[in-house]
Amino acid sequence: MQENEVTVRTADGNAGDTSVSRATAVASLLAGALVWGVIWYPYRFLRDNGVDGVMASTLTYAVAFLLGAVLFRRVLRSWSCARRDAIRLVVLAVAAGGCNLGYVLATLHGEVVRVLLLFYLAPLWTVMLSRAILGERLNRVGALVIGLSLAGAATILWHPAVGWPLPRDIADWLGLGAGFSFALFNVYSRHARNVPVEVKSMVAFSGVVLVGAGIMAWVASPMPAAAVPIWGLLALLGLVLVIINVVVQYGLSNLPANRAIVIMLTEIGVAALSAWWLAGEAFGWRESLGGAMIIAASVFSARMEPEENK
Repeated sequence: MQENEVTVRTADGNAGDTSVSRATAVASLLAGALVWGVIWYPYRFLRDNGVDGVMASTLTYAVAFLLGAVLFRRVLRSWSCARRDAIRLVVLAVAAGGCNLGYVLATLHGEVVRVLLLFYLAPLWTVMLSRAILGERLNRVGALVIGLSLAGAATILWHPAVGWPLPRDIADWLGLGAGFSFALFNVYSRHARNVPVEVKSMVAFSGVVLVGAGIMAWVASPMPAAAVPIWGLLALLGLVLVIINVVVQYGLSNLPANRAIVIMLTEIGVAALSAWWLAGEAFGWRESLGGAMIIAASVFSARMEPEENK
């Protein structure tokens, strides 16, 4: 997660009405949680109409990249990549590809809420990667995050008939992998502090496109004979991805991290309701208990931000 500005400022750079600005920032994060909590559904619709998850993700992010190239053109023209940032941007691209493709494929093949809870083990991976890559010390809060995350994951994954709390299918593995990639993206994003947000967004979009195109070339996926409305939905999703990226970045930059993470966790509630309403998915006691532990770990992880960002 990138550094967040605690002081809210207006577009002209002067201190503005913080109550209005903070309300807008909260609304921005809630909008992001709403979109990411239901975005699995149009991807399932596309799958059922002949466009598989990898191709749908690749095409929608290709649209997002093209739109972003227009919207962010001023920043892209004025920014020059330093040599030390080149490797970091490559890692960001690969991590973004693994995160977004993994999330979409996991929600297509598994239970949405279960996948999302495993995805939100990201604070566990963030603590470990921050120690390995950024040299950040593991304090008591970090240890608590690890403990709660592991306990939550074990609760969700454990099944009497299986025994060991291990992922039970490909959707579980994809959900875990997507969460790890998300944590890797956040850590390297913090590592590349001098790179503008717009550039990181474009790197993320391109990463999904390149990784997705590589997978399609490897498995020789043919282009689907989709109807015009399906192509329209793909373009609309790409537009939504660009807009929600800008909206969420506004919220993150205008709220303290400890408030932002709590607001973003509403995505789990949105996903639970949408999965129940649209897909008829049940939500058992193990998922509820394990999810509560993982959510608590995410909330506690935000308390590490002030110390980490000194």
